[in-house]
Amino acid sequence: MHRLYLSLGSNMGDREQILHQAITAIGERVGQVERVSSFIETEPWGFESTNRFLNAVCLVTTNLSPMRCLRVTQQIERELGRTSKTHDGHYHDRPIDIDLLLYDDIHIQCKTLTLPHPRMHERPFVMEPLNEIFDAQ
Repeated sequence: MHRLYLSLGSNMGDREQILHQAITAIGERVGQVERVSSFIETEPWGFESTNRFLNAVCLVTTNLSPMRCLRVTQQIERELGRTSKTHDGHYHDRPIDIDLLLYDDIHIQCKTLTLPHPRMHERPFVMEPLNEIFDAQ
């Protein structure tokens, strides 16, 4: 089994419900959800919006490959209303965002996936819940 850490965020609709739906779908299709951080409310990062984000991190044990995890989480995003990652290269409001942060100690850099996530250390809304999970282990 592999240890996968995922970042989740939502700033549209019933944010808490959407995060719970995403976590449930991850548990059904990616692997066993071992831990979920507290949900934290944050300002948008990388764009301006009046809609605040609700963010969390979860730890999942999985047998899926990193690329398969990416495809499955992108499908979950689409099912929960996500239509695109960016508009003209810019971030925007979204019902759900799921990012792969870490997958074991694997390092991957390709067109569609970079692990560990290259900007996670710049994002307090990722690091705070990720550290909460690390501290609980």
